[in-house]
Amino acid sequence: MVPRRFVVTGTRRDTDDTCTLDLTAADDQPLAFASGQFTMLSAFGVGEVPISISGDPAYPEVLRHTIRDVGGVTRSLVAARPGTMLGVRGPFGHGWEVADGRGGDVVFVAGGIGLAPLRPAVLEVCADRTSYGRVSLLYGTRTPGDILFGPDLRAWAREHDIDVEETVDAATHGWRGRVGVVTHLIDQASFDEAHALVLVCGPEVMMRYAAQALLDRGLAREQIRLSMERNMKCGVGLCGHCQLRELFLCVDGPVLTYDRLEPLLTRAEL
Repeated sequence: MVPRRFVVTGTRRDTDDTCTLDLTAADDQPLAFASGQFTMLSAFGVGEVPISISGDPAYPEVLRHTIRDVGGVTRSLVAARPGTMLGVRGPFGHGWEVADGRGGDVVFVAGGIGLAPLRPAVLEVCADRTSYGRVSLLYGTRTPGDILFGPDLRAWAREHDIDVEETVDAATHGWRGRVGVVTHLIDQASFDEAHALVLVCGPEVMMRYAAQALLDRGLAREQIRLSMERNMKCGVGLCGHCQLRELFLCVDGPVLTYDRLEPLLTRAEL
């Protein structure tokens, strides 16, 4: 429960309201983590929030978080400059365990900043690309200006044979790509339904529709994994803020298979 001290060593502005921070442990002890896990990140004197790790699990020396400015704490984090000291607890939760997909196809479905928690899993696949079949990344954002990790997306397609498909809800001048919701890309994606692992992260409503589109394609619920990150406060299952009926998402999740989540996501007020 006591945060470790980490120093901001690099910052990058990704979009108008999103920034990526690189952190290094003040005690020089790297923080090992698995793709899909999160930390409780604190701005001292302001507060603490759960943030997914967007860095590479193979390089724990740099702890990377991609943060959207949506409130007081995240505003302080986004504004942090190199040399700022932040607090880190964790890592917490169950990850993507993308290695379960070895020998088959892998599909990543991301909505908006949901690409950030998926990025470590994509990097895992890239590092062991020959162990997987076809790999697709289906990514939807509100506008072209909200697209994250543009250089990464191009490198994954060019260097690692990943089929990257992007779509936006509303096009701006100069956009030549697709327009529409990300779930429409699922119908056109090329993968073997019987031997595919699908990882989904984004707004809950988007994940529900994406899961249904995948079921319509013939996937089993056990083949679909979603990342649920709502209302986390303690990270260790004590406070109850993230309870979703019998689940405490900070310890039982954030990554869960759709067979466990379907009866919960389709019920109001849980």
